Order: sequence, then C-alpha cells, then structure tokens
Amino acid sequence: MARPGHLLLALLLTACGSTGGDEALGTLERDRIVLKATAGEIIVSEPVAEGTMVEAGTVLVQLDDKKQRVLVARAEADVMQARARLDELRNGARPEEIAAASARVQGTQAEVVEAQATYTRALELRKQKLAAQATLDSALAKRDAAEAALESAREDLLRLTNGTRQEQLDQGAAALKAAEAQLELEKHRLSELTVVATRDAYLDSLPWHVGERVPAGATLAILLADDRPYARVYIPEPWRASLDIGDARAVHVDGVDRALTGHLRWIATEPAFTPYYALNASDRSRLVYVAEFDLEDAQDLPTGVPAQVHLGQP
Repeated sequence: MARPGHLLLALLLTACGSTGGDEALGTLERDRIVLKATAGEIIVSEPVAEGTMVEAGTVLVQLDDKKQRVLVARAEADVMQARARLDELRNGARPEEIAAASARVQGTQAEVVEAQATYTRALELRKQKLAAQATLDSALAKRDAAEAALESAREDLLRLTNGTRQEQLDQGAAALKAAEAQLELEKHRLSELTVVATRDAYLDSLPWHVGERVPAGATLAILLADDRPYARVYIPEPWRASLDIGDARAVHVDGVDRALTGHLRWIATEPAFTPYYALNASDRSRLVYVAEFDLEDAQDLPTGVPAQVHLGQP
C-alpha cells in the first residue's frame, strides 16, 4: 500500500508534468513552535483560546505547581541554614563558650591534683604493705583518666580561642553556593510549569484540556509564528542543479491575482523519493527536493494555501 506522503508527492509530480515541469508545487507555511511539558502535572488553566493571536510572554497553559512550590521552600530553607553555618564559622566562638571551656580546664586541673595525691598515698601504703595492689592500680587509673580529661579540655579551649580554620570556611562557602544553585534550579522548574508564548504567534492548537494530567514531554501548545509565511514546495530533479540559495523566483498563490517574489532560503540535499541511487535516467527526473522560499509582502496570507513557484528566471 502506498504511503500518504508518497501519494501526495505523486500528485504533485503529475501536476508538474501537466504544466511543462517548470513549476514547483506546495503550500504556504509558517514556523511551527511546539511547547512541551517539563513535568508530569495536571493542567489547571488554559487562559487563551485556540485560534488567538498572542504576544510573547502570554500565559497559554498553567500546570499544577503546588509540589514544586514546596521544593522551592525547602531549597530556600537549605540556603538559610548554609548561610547561618558559614556566618557561625566566620564569627568564631562566643565569649560565653570560651569562658565555659576555660572553666572546664580549671575543673579538670583540680581533678588531676586530687587524683595525683590519691595515687601518691596509695603508693606509700603499698610500699608499707598496708594497701592491696588493686588499690594502687585503681588510683593510677584515676590519675591517668584525670590527666587525659585535662588534655581534652585544653584542646577544646585552644580550638575556640584560635578561631576557625580556612579549610572549614571554604567548606562552608562551598555548601552555601551549592544550596543557592539548587534553589535557582527549583525556581526555574517552577517557572516552567507556567507555559508562555515564546514569541508573537498564532495559537494553533492546545492538545490537552484543563483537568488532564499530562506526562513529561507532552505537547501542550502549538504556535504558528506571527510573521510572513514562506512557500514550502517540491523542486523537480531537473531544476535542482540550477538553483542556489538566495535565488529569486515568481510565486503564485491561489486566490491572489498577482505574482509574489520569493527568495530560496533552503533546499534539501536528499530527494524525497528513495532509493534514488537505484533509479535510471528517466525515473530520476521524477525525483523532487523539498525547498523553502521566503516571500515578500505576504504577511496577511493564511497558512496552508496552495502555492506554485515558477522555476524559470523571473
């Protein structure tokens, strides 16, 4: 069974043959802008109706953004926490913390003095054989524990009085930057749930309706650019080699009683029919190449109207 596209091309070629093969047939087209969903959410509103001319920035589709707003709020809290942590590192310890650490040093010093005295008495009693070895061992252990506690207290005091190390400040600054970047990302994702026109255009289609949950990647709106159309036509193979980008040709549009001027802006490098490498000379003449011609003074013409490009010199 022939494909619809092949049937259309066959009809175009037949029409070209009937006019002597010096015309390329096609239609007027405009740039088609497809806006897609970035997340799977429910459509809550579509403020603009299909068939409306819209300006860039006009809201076309609003997706439910409650979940994303929660993520933005959490990211904002993470930024506040990271900023507070960095400020704490920069400011260093408070006087109250330093005083408390100093008091702990003094307290452990007193414990060391007491433990040392207890050990000394236990040692003398052991020499006189008036105390068991276990008593001496216990006194020694308590003295060593008191000395270790004193060393730990002194290190804590030094840490508070010497200030924060540069490495810790760098880590705090990096954590803040990471939190801020995540916040910007979540805000961007939130903005993408409000689908707006990216340029002045004609709102051609809204494939989904309010209340429907769309999957990520689904087409939400189709726009046709609000500028002059171009003619998309099929160039017969015998004319392909004689055309260059920028060439001017006469364009006839159904319903317009005068010829328009079109400038070739693009032409395909591959023919529409395949396999072109297996065709003989007669068959090759039936190949066509898709091409586009920019038109002058055609802003008001509608999209989809049949057009013919006269391939002879204007």
